[in-house]
Amino acid sequence: MFFKYMRASLLILFVSLLFMSCSQYQKVLRGDDSGQKYAMADSLYQIGKYKKALQLMEQIVPVYRGKPQAEKLMFMYANTFYNLEDFYLAGYQFERFETSYPKSDSVELASYRSARSYYELSPRYSLDQKDTDTGLEKLQKFINSYPNSEHRLEINTLVSELRYKKEKKEIEVAKQYLRISDYKAAIAAFDNFITDNPGSEFRKEAFFGRIEAAYKLAINSIPQLVPERLEQAQVYYNNFAKYYKDSDLKADADKISEDIQLRLRTLEETTSLK
Repeated sequence: MFFKYMRASLLILFVSLLFMSCSQYQKVLRGDDSGQKYAMADSLYQIGKYKKALQLMEQIVPVYRGKPQAEKLMFMYANTFYNLEDFYLAGYQFERFETSYPKSDSVELASYRSARSYYELSPRYSLDQKDTDTGLEKLQKFINSYPNSEHRLEINTLVSELRYKKEKKEIEVAKQYLRISDYKAAIAAFDNFITDNPGSEFRKEAFFGRIEAAYKLAINSIPQLVPERLEQAQVYYNNFAKYYKDSDLKADADKISEDIQLRLRTLEETTSLK
């Protein structure tokens, strides 16, 4: 009986404290005392009540701009968006903090979290990669600004992830041109990929895709263009064989090359009989 009474009393006390806390929060939120709002926002932020803290911060950020407390407030403001996973606003606010407080002890952390925010905004590879480009730019800026940072290895890993995503997007676009029989666009896309991504794991596929696209362009061309285009396809095969002679795609490339040679010999024999 005693324990039931204690549990009931504690529950009533907890509800009462919660109600009083909510009432106090609403009172401060609706009031005009910026100092109280700053203090309560700080307290709520420290215990992870970010949504409530944010409501207060949004009211007082303009008031404290240019004041001594502004540096701490602006960092908390940006970090609140970061903790709430609103990465667009987090990235933007951390950048503003860097610009406004370049000598702050928190500026490196702000730069890191800004870069990390833009990384988080990068979509899956099949979508538009504009945000991925921005993420790479911000991550590289951090590396350049803080080459000895404790976050360096992590940032390098994030850069690799975003580059992989862009490469995946680019190689899939090139393959799509090949699938829809836009062979000239496919060749150009594979060419650009090979030039722009010298260390990519998709480079082998780009070399092979270029052979296939050039070969199909040749055999689907008007007769006058066939010989020249077959020869160009063979050049692409030779480039592939130079770098990937032990590749799992070598057998398929060899078959294309054999057909190219057969067609060129047939054309040469036909021409010599005329």
